[in-house]
Amino acid sequence: MMVSFFDQFASPSHLGIPLIAIAIALPWVLYPTPSSRWINNRLITVQGWLINRFTNQLMLPLNVKGHKWALLLTSLMIFLLTINMLGLLPYTFTPTTQLSLNMGFAMPLWLATVIIGMRNQPTIALGHLLPEGTPIPLIPVLIIIETISLFIRPLALGVRLTANLTAGHLLIQLIATAVFTLLPMMPTVAILTATVLFLLTLLEIAVAMIQAYVFVLLLSLYLQENV
Repeated sequence: MMVSFFDQFASPSHLGIPLIAIAIALPWVLYPTPSSRWINNRLITVQGWLINRFTNQLMLPLNVKGHKWALLLTSLMIFLLTINMLGLLPYTFTPTTQLSLNMGFAMPLWLATVIIGMRNQPTIALGHLLPEGTPIPLIPVLIIIETISLFIRPLALGVRLTANLTAGHLLIQLIATAVFTLLPMMPTVAILTATVLFLLTLLEIAVAMIQAYVFVLLLSLYLQENV
């Protein structure tokens, strides 16, 4: 029976019950819980150091009001990073290849930044729709363009994450299929193709990390405009 390359992106189910909830909840089990002791083990120490460094770097451009988002954005970064990395393992499912999940993260968080800007500084928030020094005939056109670009932001966040991970998984599966097909006929070409597959896997590990960081970084930039 022929199996479509896109079957790997279908949400798994058992007895008609979707298992995506388990795939989403599982990453949190993998992280050690900090203890109440004064001295922690090496793993918890490194974990805390990395989280502190990332949080400091992310909150650097924001003012004090934006620091309230530190816990939310850091948790989102860890969550996306873990799911993206686990999705590269064989026989696993990557929830972040689903556009619905990514839009579920992007839309509410983007809308929260817009609402905060409209509530705290409505003049500055609306001023972003019209650059300073715009000629009068171009004012209506620019307002329409900036408004469209504002509403496209959450869609761009979700589509960017989905498209990059989906393309990477498809490339890995295509090249792996080519390796198994060429191995009996042309072993030398199959070995060269397997080398390309190994390098592509390393690239996908980097993409999984970068895309999680870019998703959170863009949200912090949207927040910076409205805080």
